Amino acid sequence: MLIELHKVSLLVVDVQERLVGAMSDAEGLLARSCWMLEVAQALALPTVFSEQYPQGLGGTVPALTARVPDAEVVDKRHFSCVAADCLPETLLAREQVLVMGIEAHVCVLQTVLGLLSLDKQVFVIEDLVGSRRPHDRQLALQRMRDAGAFVVSREMVLFECLGDSRHPLFRQLSKSHLLGEQP
Repeated sequence: MLIELHKVSLLVVDVQERLVGAMSDAEGLLARSCWMLEVAQALALPTVFSEQYPQGLGGTVPALTARVPDAEVVDKRHFSCVAADCLPETLLAREQVLVMGIEAHVCVLQTVLGLLSLDKQVFVIEDLVGSRRPHDRQLALQRMRDAGAFVVSREMVLFECLGDSRHPLFRQLSKSHLLGEQP
């Protein structure tokens, strides 16, 4: 199954100021996430940021929200965005959901399982999910895959959303990806 631009939305789970620094490869994760959000903005992907208890953990990293200024930001206390019932219709109206964020084995995993229970086609962007411990991340990715989520790379997302080299943004976005040699 391919990701289809007119069917997909993007959910960024809990990439918050007081959490991200504890992640394995935090700097690389942020750099790759910034690039993906620039792509999302260029392609006009409906994008939502979730925040776990922002009063205590801070908001989403500003470098991310700055790349998609019109994105909706929702807060939650449940680990799962679905259990928290915080996802807006702009995200839920589409049948495919791209998921990125932290921590892979807690909020990302529980959200993905919840989205699958809503019969969404869920694509977890492997190089854009993180955990403090690599082992927890790997277990979470395997569990999500076993549950029916598709584990993809950000390059897969880019080229499946473009669909064709004749897409008006193909040159710009593929060039930024290939020449940028993103981490």
